[in-house]
This record gives sequence, structure tokens and C-alpha cells, in this order.
Amino acid sequence: MKKILLLGKNGQVGWELQRSLAPLGEVIALDSRSTIYCGDLTDLAGLAATVAAIKPDVIVNAAAHTAVDKAESELDLARTVNALAPGVLAEAAQRCGAWLVQYSTDYVFDGSGDQPWLETDAIGPLSVYGRTKLEGEQRIAAACEKYLIFRTSWVYAARGGNFAKTMLRLAQARERLTVINDQFGAPTGADLLADVTAHAIRSAVAQPQLAGLYHLVAAGETTWHGYAHFVIEHAARVGVTLKTTPENIDSVPTSAFPTPATRPHNSRLDTHKLQAAFGLTLPNWQQGVARMLTEIL
Repeated sequence: MKKILLLGKNGQVGWELQRSLAPLGEVIALDSRSTIYCGDLTDLAGLAATVAAIKPDVIVNAAAHTAVDKAESELDLARTVNALAPGVLAEAAQRCGAWLVQYSTDYVFDGSGDQPWLETDAIGPLSVYGRTKLEGEQRIAAACEKYLIFRTSWVYAARGGNFAKTMLRLAQARERLTVINDQFGAPTGADLLADVTAHAIRSAVAQPQLAGLYHLVAAGETTWHGYAHFVIEHAARVGVTLKTTPENIDSVPTSAFPTPATRPHNSRLDTHKLQAAFGLTLPNWQQGVARMLTEIL
């Protein structure tokens, strides 16, 4: 493997990918402000020209329109970034024989039920974000033979803002917190996504039959309330001064916090296909969150 083109280098996942991909080859990492090559996913012609000029062996697209609520009023922008750009990258990858790695989301499902979603389950996105990410998946599958699509959820990183940091900030200022308890998923670290991606690329390049769609999240499940409880309990245990105790985190339904975009209640994803294909064991979500908290506290 010689060249890896990484888009979205400064996002939570992109930042970790710069580290995890480095041993695989030369990483050409771009963002929307890159100048020598185009890393702006709203510039479709520029993206195609960049791939043609670099002729990468692998393209990893870690850029996306992830502002779920804003997407409801920014349909054209969300569709360009989440659907049209991945389609252009897939066509460009096919022309130069490159692999394309894309990240997608549990928002392609309707959030019903209480069982982890399989890759083969019927889709039914509830939001613009979910619909545009699904269209991106479909455009890639239609245009490119060598692709890996990883659906994930509840992504966090030590770098940048995240749910845990918000809870810690609020817990330092308030005696009680109110957190949603009827959405279920697995907090998944950007570092885990990046490490699995690098492993999967190395395997897929050697075994092209591994191309396809996979679910990738940490093991286990919780609610946002359970997540907050874990964060506050951990922080208190290591001596962080907080006004809120774990017992003072109140549970409320999703309806208590109306948002422009509908949130799925069931964000569980079944990862058996990924683990079997790539010989992986995914760690429990608590392990990654504890490690992130150790880093930021």
C-alpha cells in the first residue's frame, strides 16, 4: 500500500485516523481548508480532480454533515456532503482502482424495537441526516466495487466537544441533571473506529471479498442517562469536585427535549458480521469512556 487519501482530517474520527493509518503508508490528510488539493466535500469537481491527481490506493472519508438538527433546514448542504460527495468519491475510486472507506450511522433505521440492528434489516430513516447518509451508502455501493462502509453511533473523542464533557460541565454548576433514558446505544470512541478501520483496510486489501457494509460500535449498551451516571460516578471517584451526585441525575423521556430532527430510540447495532470477518473482539463501551475520562480529567 502506497498512498492513503484521508478527508476530514481534523474531525474526531479523522484526527484519530491520522494516527492509525500512518503505519499503512503515506497519508495525505485533507480538510475543507486544504489548498494544494481539494478536501471540501461541497466541491464535487474538486474532489474528483484530487483523486485523479493523487491516485490513492485507499480513500478514507471521515468528513460529513453531522449537525443532525441543522440538517433539517440545510437539506441541500447535507445531501451534497453526505450523499453526492461520497458518490463522487466512489466513482473516482472505481476509475483509479482504489478502496473507499465511508462512515455511516444507525440513523438509517427507524429506531424501533429493542434488538440490535443487522446490516440486512430494513432501513427507514427518520431525519434528513439519516436519509442523506443512507443515500451516500447507496451511491457508493452502486459505483464502487472495493468499499468498506462502517455504520456507527454515539461517537465521542477526548478531542473536541462530547456528551461526557457536557455532563461534567453541568454537574459542576448544578445540583441536579435531567437526562434522557429511552434512547439505547453504545458510546463508541473515535480511537476505536480508527483502529478498527486500519485493521480492516489491511485485511480487505489482501482479501477483496471482504468489501461491503459493516456495523461498528463498542460492545454493550446503555441509555444517555446510564452514560451520564457512569461519567459522573467515575469523575467523583477520581476526586473531581461536582455539585451533582449520580443519584441526582433524573430520568426523562425523549419527548421532554423536543428537537427539529427525530432521534431513534433504538441505536443498537449488531457487530457479529464485522467481528467474524476481520477476527476482532470489540471492547465494552465503559472501557473506552473510562479511558477518555482519564485523559480529560
